[in-house]
Amino acid sequence: MAARIDVRKTYKLYVGGAFPRSESGYSYPVEDAKGTFVANAALASRKDARDAVVAARKAFGGWSGRTAYNRAQVLYRVAEVLEDRRPQFVVAVQQSEGLSASRAGAVVDAAVDRLVWYAGWADKLTQVVGGANPVAGPFFNLSTPEPTGVVAVLAPQESSLLGLVSVLAPVVVTGNSAVVVSSFRRPLPAVNLAEVLATSDVPGGVVNLLTGDAATIGPWLAAHMDVNAIDLGGVRGLEPAEAGDALATDLEVAAADNLKRVRRAPAAEPDFTATPGLDTMTDFVEIKTVWHPMGV
Repeated sequence: MAARIDVRKTYKLYVGGAFPRSESGYSYPVEDAKGTFVANAALASRKDARDAVVAARKAFGGWSGRTAYNRAQVLYRVAEVLEDRRPQFVVAVQQSEGLSASRAGAVVDAAVDRLVWYAGWADKLTQVVGGANPVAGPFFNLSTPEPTGVVAVLAPQESSLLGLVSVLAPVVVTGNSAVVVSSFRRPLPAVNLAEVLATSDVPGGVVNLLTGDAATIGPWLAAHMDVNAIDLGGVRGLEPAEAGDALATDLEVAAADNLKRVRRAPAAEPDFTATPGLDTMTDFVEIKTVWHPMGV
């Protein structure tokens, strides 16, 4: 029997529920932790970023209009599909982060658990951060969180799966739509997660995933007038560190020009194994207060 030829996979972008090639026509080689070639990934351009924002805006109305309980069901379904494809993700994390099989398995398990954790908060956040406010007058005064809109997320550079899930899940579970720029050197878990999202119940456009250089795509997302918020967490892992610091400052300035909400780059990459706080969700919601006269 003749030897088979290896079928090398070129990973595409994930925009609007579809898998287009980059508008630029470029891809870049992805290597494992030992420097061995693994696959090619699409090199997203600023045009791809604009297309992703258009898709996210189109999806936002329907997604934010769903009940919190339904969003919990959808996120739980993502966890189910990720759990079902566990062996694939263990290999992807091993290749990307250079971990042993057992440690990579623990990372995948933690990512699944993190999705379930956020799914559980979907219909409880309003009761915790909202409520009835005492006022001096014959009025009811009620506060409730609402999603901010389209959120750009620069994913962590080092924690390629658990970090990605930890920054993406709180954005979408609260009703936002997202444009995510994956880790440049470690995109394999992200592009595999895109396939999970496409085969679960997440509507197209709610999550849009771009592979490429955050230093190239980030400025366009920070300055885009139809992006309502940006998470700069992934800037911290860029090399050299001085370049990451300078980019974080530039992105904050660009975001301030159109009054975006900004989650600033942390001093160091967070410990994603720790249980997150509610701020991961409340950073990208707005508190709406309604006054209503009593007896009407």
